[in-house]
Amino acid sequence: MLDDVKKDAQARMAKCVQTFQADLKKLRTGRAHPSLIEHLKVDYYGSEVPLQQIASINVEEGRTLVVSPWEKTMVQAIEKAIHKSDLGLNPLTAGTVIRITMPPLTEERRRDITKVVRHDAENARVAVRNVRREVMADIKEMQKEKLLSQDDERRAESEIQKLTDKHIAEIDQALAAKEKEILQV
Repeated sequence: MLDDVKKDAQARMAKCVQTFQADLKKLRTGRAHPSLIEHLKVDYYGSEVPLQQIASINVEEGRTLVVSPWEKTMVQAIEKAIHKSDLGLNPLTAGTVIRITMPPLTEERRRDITKVVRHDAENARVAVRNVRREVMADIKEMQKEKLLSQDDERRAESEIQKLTDKHIAEIDQALAAKEKEILQV
């Protein structure tokens, strides 16, 4: 029973870290990367579909994304979705191919992005700590109901704390790597 609680805590904390890393991929760092736009929703015959499901997205020359729709009729819908996004990108259409050139980031914009990344990292840390708090409450409840001894409770709490520290360290590592990437000119 205690093992189930630990496995659940491990899985939920790992999910918090994965969510943070997925959010980092969506941030613009000056380099072109398909993950910047692949999540954009495009109107595909009346339903909203992620861009990656209706087109291929490739990087060309480091700063340019090339979007090639699988259907020629989708070019305008994709262009519209890119304009509507809050990414500030200007797509250029050449027949059935859409090219998106990434403008270089200014120093001020880099600092703003760094602030956003730090805020997201703190939210991820809080999410991990919330999982810890919930699991600790479950362990205390088990001890009150005499399902655990006091020694088992203390041992489980220290293991949960080690899990928490490990996942927060992963978040900090991802944050440091992304900050370095953002501030690199």
